Amino acid sequence: MKQDFINFPLQVIFKPFDSFWDLKYDNKGKLIVVYLLVILTIMAIILQKKYAGFLVNYSDPRYLNSVTDIVTVVFPFLLWCIANWSITTLMGGEGKFIEIVKATGYSLTPIVLIYLPMTFISRFMAEEEIAFYYLLISIASLWFVWLLFIGIMTVHQYTVLKTIVTIGLTIVVMGIIVFLGALVLSMIQQIYEFIYNIYREILFRT
Repeated sequence: MKQDFINFPLQVIFKPFDSFWDLKYDNKGKLIVVYLLVILTIMAIILQKKYAGFLVNYSDPRYLNSVTDIVTVVFPFLLWCIANWSITTLMGGEGKFIEIVKATGYSLTPIVLIYLPMTFISRFMAEEEIAFYYLLISIASLWFVWLLFIGIMTVHQYTVLKTIVTIGLTIVVMGIIVFLGALVLSMIQQIYEFIYNIYREILFRT
């Protein structure tokens, strides 16, 4: 239990190359830990918006919506995994979908470890110390990107250049999926309104 929930996530952030190698070839890393990290990331973002000190918190409490925060994390997470799997399948990637999900999920560890305590600490910060807050938040975000890069490179057994190209194409595919999804939803809405108007027309004439 301790190895799965504490030791391995910590090992990932400090020894990413070895850890992602173990994740791929020794079947280390659990999906339940990935789910937990996603949930903790959502909680970290919600708590940051709600309880961070007023010097660093620009969220209007009247417009906070936890559902939006959940979608903001879960949707890009799933979209990234699906888009990356789609691209790497065509580009000779050796990673399976579940390995992409695990690599992406474990990469969230720095966000969880830094965002949560910084939200609490920010309540006691003076104006002169705000730079320290933003520095650590930036480190968490860059650390996440670095881990994600190494994770994708390791599970697919790519070179550095091919990993960069793949990540760029993954972002493009994410945009295409969002565009097509919005297009389909718009068409469904128009078809629904068309059928509904016909129904009302028939109802008024009878």
